[in-house]
Amino acid sequence: MPELPDVAAYLEALEARILGQSLEGVRVASAFLLRTIDPPLSIVEGKNVRQLRRIGKRIAIGLENDVWLVLHLMIAGRLHWKAAGSKLSGRNQLAAFDFGNGSLVLTEAGSKRRASLHLVRGEEGLRALDPGGIDVFAIDLEAFQAALRVENRTLKRALTDPRILSGIGNAYSDEILFAARLSPIQLTHKVSPEQWQQLFTAVRETLRLWIDRFLDEAKGGFPEKVTAFRKDMAVHGRFSEPCRVCGQPVQRIRYADNETNYCAHCQTDGKVLADRSLSRLLKKDWPRTLDELELLKRR
Repeated sequence: MPELPDVAAYLEALEARILGQSLEGVRVASAFLLRTIDPPLSIVEGKNVRQLRRIGKRIAIGLENDVWLVLHLMIAGRLHWKAAGSKLSGRNQLAAFDFGNGSLVLTEAGSKRRASLHLVRGEEGLRALDPGGIDVFAIDLEAFQAALRVENRTLKRALTDPRILSGIGNAYSDEILFAARLSPIQLTHKVSPEQWQQLFTAVRETLRLWIDRFLDEAKGGFPEKVTAFRKDMAVHGRFSEPCRVCGQPVQRIRYADNETNYCAHCQTDGKVLADRSLSRLLKKDWPRTLDELELLKRR
């Protein structure tokens, strides 16, 4: 699932291509994509793009009539920049947003249609789609600690809860916890002051590292290598491969649709976290599916 670094890279690429441009029309090939009926899709035709914004893991495109197109790519959705008017072909091509200088095409791999498009009016409409998580680049250590300590949760769960932090998911939470040298199941009420500093620094540095990498890879082009599994990640998606710091095999915890990767030597004092013994803890603390996680809203 595209997370904060991926969405940030998409937004930078889109700013260079569609900001100030007129949206000539939207072609929707999948009946499952559009989740709203008011305002109608026709209201966006001929309107100029005035703003681009990230809302959690969503991409919001603001038009001059204060109508917003809000895209959630979910697990397998991806964006592509094509020649203007490019034909939608194949079952994975769900929609095209046509501009004079090109077409933004939304695809979704697989058979399940999870990606969504909402049309909303103004700030109130955007707030209704915002889970409420805070931007880690807009807060200090004290605010970060306060947000994660509201409930006694595992660090993995606290980092990925969209009501607590904005835009962090399964992949980058693994990378953050590895960088902080902290166990994914450590409870937030048992984190020491030193560890809070380690975690806060790791969150910001890890996300910034990957944003910069994506932008460097694109080199002014459009990001086409957005994936949750990258060969240069430290632990995520690298189960049984050697840790790049200590050489010990990367471990994993599996529960329902979730998988957490970690290094026992670097993060848990050599202790392997057995799936079965953690089932009760995970059942209480983690949603069973990524869909459930993304549906969480602030109270």
